[in-house]
Amino acid sequence: MKQILSYALPLLLAAAPAAVQAKAPADPQVTRTAPDRLDIRWTDAGGVDVYMADHPDVPAEQAKLISANDRDGSHEVAVAAGKRPYFLLRDRKDGASVRVAERLLPLEQGSNFRDVGGYPAADGKHVRWGMIFRSGGTPLLNEADMKTVGNLHLANMVDLRSSEERQLAPSKVYGVPYHAIGYSMAAITSAMQAQSGTDAKAALTNGGKLYARMPQMLAPQMRLLFDRLLSKQGPVAYNCSAGQDRTGFATALILSALGVPRDVILADYHLSTQYRRPEFEMAKFDPAAFPDNAAAQMFSQYRRDPAAAKPQPLKEADGKAFLSFALEEIDQRYGSVENYLDKELGVTKLDIAALRATYLE
Repeated sequence: MKQILSYALPLLLAAAPAAVQAKAPADPQVTRTAPDRLDIRWTDAGGVDVYMADHPDVPAEQAKLISANDRDGSHEVAVAAGKRPYFLLRDRKDGASVRVAERLLPLEQGSNFRDVGGYPAADGKHVRWGMIFRSGGTPLLNEADMKTVGNLHLANMVDLRSSEERQLAPSKVYGVPYHAIGYSMAAITSAMQAQSGTDAKAALTNGGKLYARMPQMLAPQMRLLFDRLLSKQGPVAYNCSAGQDRTGFATALILSALGVPRDVILADYHLSTQYRRPEFEMAKFDPAAFPDNAAAQMFSQYRRDPAAAKPQPLKEADGKAFLSFALEEIDQRYGSVENYLDKELGVTKLDIAALRATYLE
């Protein structure tokens, strides 16, 4: 009899219905519909409690309940202009929750300053909101913008721009430890000219050939950035001039280390076309005053090109993302992004584990 039961028990367990897994509200998104209004949307079969807080790690018990048992998948909330709150959406039935915030920082004179939080990552977790920010240059931030950035409580800022760019357009993010590595913009402009396959007086062209050089060309800057991320001192921001190319490559490395799928990384990369505001990325200057400044010559050329005033899609003519060329170069040469991080940047598997412990939830 005992033997029969021992065989029957696994069959009974197999036939038993599986426990219902807690499922947080899906597809959360926050969109600014007016300077002082945010629209929160999600998908959930049942009721959802919506909480709001000033910081990303505030638990529901300490956050403000702004909508209880909300069943229509959306809620609009009034906020002070320039404020960027964080929201917690909690399913009333099983208690599963997800955080969400407005991705783009609401700056009046900033460009492409955004949070990379919320993306699906390793072990079923998500990138923490309010911890990693990517941006374009910040030379024209106004007082309100500087206050908005100040509310992020940044612990470190890494400037990926060349020495010449930083001379032309110093950052206006003040009161934050600032880090940069000096190099000449000529290294990038020569690569951009090579992209077009013509002589040294050719137009500066963005594209896959330039990106394929990034893993080697930007290794020193990437070492610095990962060092600051691993310091675990608090939120980190990093930028270049447009916040799309060097910053896009850096973001791809960070999100890859955190286990974010590549298609999600590419989708984030292409948001730059939507979020850039080129008119706020570089201060006005007289090119004649900077005859030996490679960045001055580059931006002067851009200003003569009407197309440069508008963000351009970051794709080759066949639709392939420029960023894919950098990632493919890494895959071909190192086998994986993790191997590149280890061999070129000194970011080990233990470091990656530490990054995930710090920046995932």
